[in-house]
Parts: sequence; C-alpha cells; structure tokens
Amino acid sequence: MAYDGKILARVRDIIAERKNDNVSELNLRRAEVFARIPAVMEIEAEITGLMAGIATAALNKSADAGEYVAQVKAKCEALLERRSELLKAGGYPENYTDEIFDCPLCRDSGYVLGKPCSCLKALYQAEAARELSQMLNISGQCFEAFDLSYYDEIYDPAWHDSPKAMMSCAFNICRDYAADFRPSSVNLLFRGGTGLGKTFLAASIAKVVSEKGFSVVYDTAVSVMEAFELQKFDRGGESAAEIASRIRRYLDCKLLILDDLGTEMTTSFTQSALYSLINGRLLSGGKTIITTNLSEEELRRRYTPQTVSRLEGEYIALNFAGKDIRAIKRERGLK
Repeated sequence: MAYDGKILARVRDIIAERKNDNVSELNLRRAEVFARIPAVMEIEAEITGLMAGIATAALNKSADAGEYVAQVKAKCEALLERRSELLKAGGYPENYTDEIFDCPLCRDSGYVLGKPCSCLKALYQAEAARELSQMLNISGQCFEAFDLSYYDEIYDPAWHDSPKAMMSCAFNICRDYAADFRPSSVNLLFRGGTGLGKTFLAASIAKVVSEKGFSVVYDTAVSVMEAFELQKFDRGGESAAEIASRIRRYLDCKLLILDDLGTEMTTSFTQSALYSLINGRLLSGGKTIITTNLSEEELRRRYTPQTVSRLEGEYIALNFAGKDIRAIKRERGLK
C-alpha cells in the first residue's frame, strides 16, 4: 500500500492523541485506586521491581537465570491474583489499573514489527476517503450504482455503435483501471457532453484507488487554474503557504482527477500552467484522469500544440455517448 505523507502524518497524530488520552485515563484510575487501596500500589511497585530483576538476569546470562525467571514469574502471578482480589473487593474490575489500548495488537503505536498495523491502515483509509469526499461524492458515486439503463441501445452511425454498448465498454475499462491501479497505469481522458457520467465514473475510480491506499486528489479545472494564478500573483499573501501546499498536492499525488477541462478561463497564463501541470505529472510518473465536454477538434483549437500533443500521445481517450442523464431523470420524475 502506498501512503500519502500528509494523510499519514495526520493519522499518526490521531493515534498519538488516542494513546495520550489512554495514558491520562490510566493515571487517573491509578491515582484513585492507590488513594483508596494503598496495598494495590505496593503490589504494583513490587511487580515492577521483579520485572526489572528479570531484565538484569537476562543481560547477565547467568547459569541459573532460567530458574530465577521461573521463580519471579510465579511471584508475579501470585501478586497479580492478590491485586485482582483487592480491586474486586474495592468495587473495581480486576484489570482496572492495567494499561489501556485502543488497539491491543500494536499497543497504540500504529506498527507491529515495523509494519503498519491494521488499525493504522483502517484509519488511513477513513481519513483518505474523508478528505476526498470533501469535494467529490464518493459515497453515492460508485461502480455498483452506475446504471446502464439510461443509455440507448439504438445504433448511432456517428459512433458506429450504440451509446449503451459504448458506455458498457467505458464502464468495464474504468472498473478494471481502478481494480488494477498501479504506478504503471495509463492516463485517461474522458470526452463527451454534459451529464453522460464522466464525473461519476471518475469518482468511482477515485473511491477504489483511494481505498487501496494511493493518494488521490480531485479538483475542477477552474479551481486548479485559480490556485496556480494565486500562487503567481499572491506570493506574499497570508494564504501563500496553503496555496503552495495545494499545488504540491496536484503535482505529487498518485492520481489526479482534473474535472471539466475547458470551463476555465483561457489566457496565456492558464495555457502555460495547464501544460506545466500535465507535463510535470508525466515526468514524475503521476497518473491523471481528465474529464472534458470538449470534442477532439475543440481541444485542438483551444489549447497549445504542446498540451494537445501530451493529451493525444500520453492519454487513452474514452468517448462518452448518449443523452444527458440529469434531463432523463427529470423526465422520469427522479432525483
């Protein structure tokens, strides 16, 4: 599993906070019990001393170390049994003063034998999904919810196939792409009119790829170009560090979904910024999915030859066909 450094750092902070909370709770419990039942404190101090003796014996590797360890183990078990009796007599659970862990596997460290614990992996996936869902509806938009019944089965001579057959093919390609996503995956260009499912399938891919542990960033072309403009013209502003962080994420994430290419203002600066983004990700090996309502000819008219060359030479184009699904839903009285 590949990890996004920013999300992983946040996950580690969450685990550390949980550990600190548990330590604070344990200290409160022990202070309460030791004040009411001093014998429990004496027992735990004696156990600590015995365990220290075991460590010393292990280091010395003396001939009778094994016998000594067995004797200490027996003493500790007797002391623990006595402690349990005292706690229960005082109205406490017998493990009330034991260490507290949210995850007993890693003891709230996040790692087991140097490898990420299952608790860290689960928390990472939840945080990655939460961050992605702030801009993209990855809960409602998933492969299981994609409905091919909205696409006509009537042959379209312009495409030499029916919209349903074309979209069935696009769906299978997207599903396989998400399931097999890796650093060697290709880049995808979704082309087609409004309301044909481009963002839906991009979101479906994002959900699966994110759950596999890869860093996924989604944003619209308008928002991305706005960030590049802010970085250029507001370098000394209060939000400069935040904007720089956004740009780094666009460039460094494993999968970038650039939605609605063609809706941004076309200026010499945005042309340059777009080329830098696309070319920079190609050079770094990051994968990109671009969605656009523009046709092949419109892309060529709107963008520089350098940008179009990258799109045509380094991206696999998927054409989306059919009628606007949102309009169909309105006709059927659906939301």
